[in-house]
Formats: sequence, structure tokens, C-alpha cells
Amino acid sequence: MNAEDVLTQIAAEVSVCTKCVLHYSRKHAVPGEGRPDAEIMFIGEGPGFYENEQGRPFVGPAGKFLDELLQRAGLKREDVFITNVVKCRPPGNRDPQPEELVACDDYLERQLQAINPRIIVTLGRFSMAKFLPNARISDVHGKALWVNGRLIVPMYHPAAALHQPSLKATVIEDFSRLPAYLEMARQGQPDQTAAEQKTYAPEPPADQDEHPTQLSLF
Repeated sequence: MNAEDVLTQIAAEVSVCTKCVLHYSRKHAVPGEGRPDAEIMFIGEGPGFYENEQGRPFVGPAGKFLDELLQRAGLKREDVFITNVVKCRPPGNRDPQPEELVACDDYLERQLQAINPRIIVTLGRFSMAKFLPNARISDVHGKALWVNGRLIVPMYHPAAALHQPSLKATVIEDFSRLPAYLEMARQGQPDQTAAEQKTYAPEPPADQDEHPTQLSLF
């Protein structure tokens, strides 16, 4: 099967999944959406209220902010693939539990294999922990590290900037680095031993607004 067919199959499996307790309270599972050959894959934490209602990722306030962040980076939803580490909404938007992460991990791994993105942008600490288990998001946000031949770029979840407005400028600056990271990823991983691997953090574009226009929250 080609990538699109594989993703369609995964979505069908997710829609009837009963591997963990989250299926009891879901209205719609949210397998993810986007280009089957996307160069950039965004991985969030889990669906929220609006996502559970519509069966699509990032369609609530955090999703609107994500759309604006993508636009600032010269991207559109149609250019990327967006999913979460868990595909059903945790009740009350609580954190995903370990057994729920395990239950969904096979779906995520198969999505990664099908899409084979150059860059994985993790949104929030739970998706970051899958690739960088010992990292602190406050230390590595907006930076990039080669992991198994891909650039992993941890970022704060867009919802964090809505709940903590002081983070908004940081999130905007981090997203502004994505075009530089994409160019880096296209050039391929430099020859490095594991001991030599390091994080990369290019300067944001020189014309980045110091006082960006107000972004809609709702």
C-alpha cells in the first residue's frame, strides 16, 4: 500500500479502537490529517473538546493559533501532517496516562513509517518525551536534534501560550525557525558520532516583528 492507503487504514482502525479506557468517553477518535508525503509532521498530546466533536486535530483555540503560527513560518495545514500521541480525548483534558500512550503508540509508529517526514515537531512534553525522554522542554524548546536520521524539534504546545500569554512571543520565535530547520533537514544529517550530536538553534529571521500583531485566541 502507498502512504495514503496506509494512513486511511490506520484511521479506520483508530475509529473503532478499544485498546484503552479512552474509547468509553470519546465521541470521535482523532487519527490525524495532512499530506501523506509531508516533510514536517506535528505531534501534539491529545484531542480536546472541539477535536472530540469534529474528529479532526487542532480545530479549537489552540488550533487557530497553530494555523497562525504555520502561516508565519510560510506553511499551511495542507503542507504538513498533524496528529497526537493519543488519538482519543482524555476526560477533562487531563494528561494522557502511560497505558494510554502505550495503546496508541503502534498507530503513531505506523504513521511515522508511512509518512517518513524529514522533521518531527513535538508540541508539548508528552510528545517530546517519545523522542527525547530525558529532555526538559524549558531547556530545548525551539532547538533541533538529529534522532534516527530525522530532525526532532520540541516546541511548547500552542495551548500553553494561550494559558500563559508570557510564552506567546517565545512560541512565535520558535516557529520562525522552521524554514531554516527544513533546509537543514533537506541537506541531510552531518556525519557525527553519537557523542558529537548537538542541538541546533538558528537565529530567527531578521525581519521578525518585535511586536507581533495580536493573535486571535478564540
